[in-house]
Amino acid sequence: MDGLERVKEIFNESIEVKSQSIESLAPRIAAAAELMASCLLDEHKILSCGNGGSAADAQHFSAEMLNRFEMERPGLPAIALTTDSSTVTSIANDYQFADIFAKQIRALGQPGDVLLAISTSGESPNITHAIEAGHDREMHIVALTGRDGGQVAELLVEGDIEIRVPSWSTARIQEVHIMAIHCLCDLIDRQLLGQEG
Repeated sequence: MDGLERVKEIFNESIEVKSQSIESLAPRIAAAAELMASCLLDEHKILSCGNGGSAADAQHFSAEMLNRFEMERPGLPAIALTTDSSTVTSIANDYQFADIFAKQIRALGQPGDVLLAISTSGESPNITHAIEAGHDREMHIVALTGRDGGQVAELLVEGDIEIRVPSWSTARIQEVHIMAIHCLCDLIDRQLLGQEG
């Protein structure tokens, strides 16, 4: 298979996973956006975390909130827990890598805040620890996962929302995650700016 055909195959695989995701994920994404918008309207904040590409997604979401998405509006309080290398490395060095997000959540999280936890496998120890810390701080959890949801799915409680991509391919899961993040940003803006139609 030449490069051109492989690119077309990847596009088609991505389209197929997105098509398979629409019916199952749309209600969950809409519910998550409503939860996040309510959090922000109540003067709370959104914390986000993930590893690797999921760290980039956590930062992407935070950037869209703090700056703007597609509509002009004031910045919204969202913090990516992946960006402070001094904090992350000091926690990893003094304790363990699995605590890099949980310790930040215990310090920064408040009841009524939302944690956006991103893990394509649902098996990342620092994400499961983050969710446990979020629950300890009486935060709501929105989890972006894939595969079978892993340990993340098992930790979620009533009031939490899992957005699980029906795929086992990390790349395809991440592609749907970024679409879900853009949907969340769009819906949050529409709800906060009174443009729900």
